Amino acid sequence: MQQIKKVVLAYSGGVDTSVCIPYLQNEYGIPEVVTFVADLGQGENLEDIRQKALNSGATEAVIGNLLDDFVERYAFPAIRANALYGDKYPLSTALARPLIAENLVHVARKLGADAVAHGCTGKGNDQVRFDLAINALGPDLKIITPAREWNMSREEAILYGEKFGIPAPVSKKSPYSIDVNLLGRSVEAGLLEDAMQEPNEDVFAMTASIDDAPNSSQDVEIVFENGFPISIGNEFLTPAKIIQKANVLAGEHGFGRIDMIEDRVVGIKSREIYEAPGLLLLIKAHKELESITLNPEILDFKNTVEKKWGQLVYQGFWFGPLKKALDAFIESTQTSVNGKVKIRLHKGNAIVIGRSSDKNSLYREDLATYSKKDIFNHKHAEGFIYMWGMSNKIWAESNLKNK
Repeated sequence: MQQIKKVVLAYSGGVDTSVCIPYLQNEYGIPEVVTFVADLGQGENLEDIRQKALNSGATEAVIGNLLDDFVERYAFPAIRANALYGDKYPLSTALARPLIAENLVHVARKLGADAVAHGCTGKGNDQVRFDLAINALGPDLKIITPAREWNMSREEAILYGEKFGIPAPVSKKSPYSIDVNLLGRSVEAGLLEDAMQEPNEDVFAMTASIDDAPNSSQDVEIVFENGFPISIGNEFLTPAKIIQKANVLAGEHGFGRIDMIEDRVVGIKSREIYEAPGLLLLIKAHKELESITLNPEILDFKNTVEKKWGQLVYQGFWFGPLKKALDAFIESTQTSVNGKVKIRLHKGNAIVIGRSSDKNSLYREDLATYSKKDIFNHKHAEGFIYMWGMSNKIWAESNLKNK
């Protein structure tokens, strides 16, 4: 096999990716390890993480400002798709992986690297998402996965890193594995591996507990145009700012916590804790607006598309042909998703209390009302019901004769 001279490593500054730097150099014999840190609005000091990579032996450390791309090309399409894996998880972590992989390939091309690498373990979902995206965008690049091959426990990996002066970021006091970006947090490991163990409050950072949430409710109005949120709380904001404000509003009222048993791609079930207050709020509002602007046939079929869309993204097929085809269908439905939704936030709940669309509403009060303004012709119902139930009536009559 041809000797690899340069590799671009997806780097977070955590245990596995930090240990990957000396491991790639010493065990694989790769002289140049370039790290790539993605700015996804995680709120960390990325310059400190970049410096840690250099201190750990990286020959170059690159930071990619991906926040706008993340929201506009990944988060907003997920909102239009009402994407909830397992009917609960809004893919806050999964959406980031194809974007990081896309930029890994871009940096590798720019710097003339022979390979890309990541620190995903062999039992997680992210390895699948990275590998499938890289193979779709850079099939000629070799993918190196040290954490999948080194057969070290987390404790052994920490000890290996310490030999090269890499401090361990995980303590006995905080044993969780955490991933953070603008869309939310995912938390696993530690005490959470007991599926009956209630999460401690130290697990959460974006959402208030029910006890600490305000006693008074707050009404929030969200405006959409072509299925995209454009305003929240009477402010027209950039896409990233809309997510940020939604996070704050929903999080303050304790909305956006998810505790679920999740079916991983590799076939095992895992207990996952998520916080995604803003994304869940926007999906809920968007789905409600569709209820008034899309006809029943579209809504029914779109529910099927949404479930498959969420599965594809979760399973790593962001750049696959079926995902692309489903995108085209969703795009065709969103031109009429214009209007606003009012949601009441209170003690962990987000309750829809109003919806309207000046341009595209299919709700007509003169047809729905039971007042004197009613224009619905009730006499037509008898003929409709007769025809609607004809096949059922014939079946019933036939069965009675045969008894």
